[in-house]
Amino acid sequence: MHFATTTRQLVGRHLRRCLGRAASTSAAVSEDWDVVIVGGGPVGLALAAALGSSPTVKQHLRVALVEASDLSKVQNWTPEPGTFSNRASSLTHSSQAFLKEIDVWSHVEESRTCPIEDMQVWDGVSDARIEFPASLLGLGAPGQGMARMTENFNLQRALLRHLSATQHVRVFDKTKVQSIGHGEAVGWPLVHLDDGRVLRSRLLVGADGFNSPVRSFTNISSFGWDYETQAIVATMFHSPRAAFMGPHTTAYQRFLPTGPIAFLPLSPTASSLVWSTKPPLAKALIASGPDVLKSMINAAFRVPHVSVDYLYGLVLDAHNAGSPLTASQIASEVTWREKSHGIDANSAYASGETGKQLGIPPAEAELLPPLVTSLQPGSVASFPLRFNHTDSYLGEGDGARTVLVGDAAHTVHPLAGQGLNLGLADVAVLSKCIEAALLNGGDVGSRTALLPYARERYFANHKIMSTMDKLHKLYATSFGPVVWARSVGLEVVNELDTVKTAIMMEGSGKTELGSGAGWEAAARAVEAVAATSKAVRTVADMIPGLVGSALLSVAQALADKKA
Repeated sequence: MHFATTTRQLVGRHLRRCLGRAASTSAAVSEDWDVVIVGGGPVGLALAAALGSSPTVKQHLRVALVEASDLSKVQNWTPEPGTFSNRASSLTHSSQAFLKEIDVWSHVEESRTCPIEDMQVWDGVSDARIEFPASLLGLGAPGQGMARMTENFNLQRALLRHLSATQHVRVFDKTKVQSIGHGEAVGWPLVHLDDGRVLRSRLLVGADGFNSPVRSFTNISSFGWDYETQAIVATMFHSPRAAFMGPHTTAYQRFLPTGPIAFLPLSPTASSLVWSTKPPLAKALIASGPDVLKSMINAAFRVPHVSVDYLYGLVLDAHNAGSPLTASQIASEVTWREKSHGIDANSAYASGETGKQLGIPPAEAELLPPLVTSLQPGSVASFPLRFNHTDSYLGEGDGARTVLVGDAAHTVHPLAGQGLNLGLADVAVLSKCIEAALLNGGDVGSRTALLPYARERYFANHKIMSTMDKLHKLYATSFGPVVWARSVGLEVVNELDTVKTAIMMEGSGKTELGSGAGWEAAARAVEAVAATSKAVRTVADMIPGLVGSALLSVAQALADKKA
């Protein structure tokens, strides 16, 4: 009798557990979604917008996006006139074309964007220089440029405005993901939210950044390293360009041994700073205050690197001693260092305004950015830089029906400003794969449907990422032979317009030839140079990947066109 009672109790407990699991599963599947996107940054919103713009997706799929922050603040973003966000990106032609295709670009406040029509890039040790004018790409029309500087908030606001008119895409903001589990019935991922909802998804997309919960759920491993470098960002104000110099549409970048410093145009009198340097120095520069930082920015673009290093030491020592330098102290030190190098006070390479006339710029003024007069209050910030690439973009096994995009899949050094562009390219390909699966009657969450995305984007991303990583390492040294080699390479490339065209086509996203005879002629010239020029092969060895990958992309485009 006792045995029978015990057996009934055990069976009862087992049944209750089964019923509990069934109830839990029932609760978990109470909200079924075809696609759940975790992450409401530009990349996640762009995927939601792309799916929302597809007539095929509209008819067949329900899409949800989950974001922890309050997106209404972004949608209602109304900056003070003349001010700019410190997070801005250089959108390539490919990115702009994609945003236009999904009807988002019309929501971008274009008056707050700025074309990049020229680039000045030089070695901070040797001063070897290369110039990239938009005219090499046949983009000579004023205002077109090779890329367009756009505040991330401006883009996110445009995406949210587009989504507000899309019925089948639901945005859950101010909602955190508590956990991600498995559905017992068909293996769909279950996304548990902090408001009690559980979303069961046919396809789960991780657009949730470097520390991605979706990637953790999939157990996809990654490889990479910290650069032991911080990027200082800020919005800088300066005088407008002199009348004889044309509009302020040039991007400037100087490669210093501690990291590159970039000056990117936002308006005639405002620009965006991205300064990569060592963490202790970044901390000391920011703690020194905006006036000291302003002087250091001007000096970093102008004085020889020996003096830049000396000024670094002054800032660090003063910070470590708990007595930061004053604005007058740093200005005096910069002036003394300029005099020691024989830099005239009226020269374009002097950091002071004394004796300079707005209407008559000094010689070589076009080679340097405008002098920074102030920094926008509250705009100075910093963040760590790292290289990271996942081993796969698709989950398998228990992590099946998941896919990674953007920073959740890859994190790249910002020296070429390609991070957001790579993420938007991911979204463009993934949205097409989802649409193709629907048209073919397939399962949008299946590996078969998602594999074309992984195949196309993994190598393309890795090619750009490895090039940026090698460039960072190549310029992070002042060792004489390396400086000589990279300087000669830079100067050789600067004299070969066909090679520069290839690099620009790679960087601007214009690797498609189209039907113009000019593109075919340019590609043939690049192909010929790549096949016969010893100089170009030498440059490709000196600057690993940069020229080679660009030439390959153009040559491949020509081969595809011939086929």
